[in-house]
Amino acid sequence: MTDAELAAKLAEDAGTLLLELRESSNLTGKSLGDAGDKAANEMLVAALREQRPDDGLLSEESKDTDSRLDKDRVWIIDPVDGTREYSEGRDDWAVHVALAIDGKAVVGAVALPSFDLTLRSDLPIASPVRSHKPRMVVSRSRPAKEAVAIAEILDADLIPMGSAGAKAMAIVRGEADIYLHSGGQYEWDNCAPAAVAEAHGLHCSRIDGRPLIYNQRDTYLPDLLICHSEDANRILALVKGL
Repeated sequence: MTDAELAAKLAEDAGTLLLELRESSNLTGKSLGDAGDKAANEMLVAALREQRPDDGLLSEESKDTDSRLDKDRVWIIDPVDGTREYSEGRDDWAVHVALAIDGKAVVGAVALPSFDLTLRSDLPIASPVRSHKPRMVVSRSRPAKEAVAIAEILDADLIPMGSAGAKAMAIVRGEADIYLHSGGQYEWDNCAPAAVAEAHGLHCSRIDGRPLIYNQRDTYLPDLLICHSEDANRILALVKGL
């Protein structure tokens, strides 16, 4: 099984587990979210330890260690991206499984379990369609001030949405055009989405244009821009001018 096939299978399996837990459990709210995080993380970590024992591993739900820093290949996972949305019974949450090689997001799978859909870096779907009027995905509760400002300049429609993976995949699926985030993220929030988005020909970077670099000692990776490549330079320039 290739790395990409493994990433997709694990993301799909975790998504199935999470749906079954949500449908069968009496848990609600934070208790459901915590249970989902724990169950999916245990499944993903066990599978990766078995299937790729020599690789490093970074998960939102596991205690981090320095052992991954000496590895060229590191799996970066978010068992439930959008735990709040998952626990509320919403659709806009995801499972992230990615492989970073030498700090670059090379392989990725983002499962959208509520839609029975997994977007993969090795199997790009049709090229994302660019809308005549820009559409920008933003946080449901805390839209980034830079995103709101750029949306006003571009006269873009704002689309509130939950998880980072759901937002990024909205660009890949042609449902939106811009995902600009500056409110704080970690490597597991955007590694898999970036790998998938880049495989679909989209631009992915920090909001100052720097590349997204993974497997760092400090896993805080607070901002990113995912958009159509032809729009990237203009958006980056607008952000710089704010």
